[in-house]
Amino acid sequence: MINDENLSAAEAVLFAYGEPIKGELLASVCSIDKQSVPQLIHKLNERYEKYDSALEVLKLDDSYQLATRKKYAESIRSALETGRTAALSAAAMECLAIIAYNQPVTRSFVENVRGIDSSSVMNKLVERGLIEEAERLDVPGRPISYRTTNNFLRCFSLSSLDDLPDIAGQGDTDLFSSVRTDTQEK
Repeated sequence: MINDENLSAAEAVLFAYGEPIKGELLASVCSIDKQSVPQLIHKLNERYEKYDSALEVLKLDDSYQLATRKKYAESIRSALETGRTAALSAAAMECLAIIAYNQPVTRSFVENVRGIDSSSVMNKLVERGLIEEAERLDVPGRPISYRTTNNFLRCFSLSSLDDLPDIAGQGDTDLFSSVRTDTQEK
């Protein structure tokens, strides 16, 4: 049973944690069973909607994160005076699509698919927190394999990789047309 104390504890933990927190850990620190976490998050989001809050809890794969609603992005950007993050280049979008649909993949895999050196593009994607090192392969040279991050999910408004559109028969459809421009880690 979810009570006000559980809700307040979850809100405090989500706020203080500052990055995605696994549902299992959230359940543990809020003294609830793991199966009740979705209900807890739903109740928190209902509370935020009821009071027209600027906050919402996002589901990012098997984790959750407290975030501001998209409609306040411009106000936040202005307040932080950081300027607008540059849009992703076509090359970056290509790399992201290749990684998202085939992960984990090595840099050489991405370069073979694109037919061009992708080192600098992939380094920028790592800097922006959209991809990360998954593991080093147990082959000669021990190349790094890459995967997308929770920040990637957040920026593209996805709950999980299962939400990626099916690429079969998509033709020239821009798979990433809904990308948010705030690609910086929150």
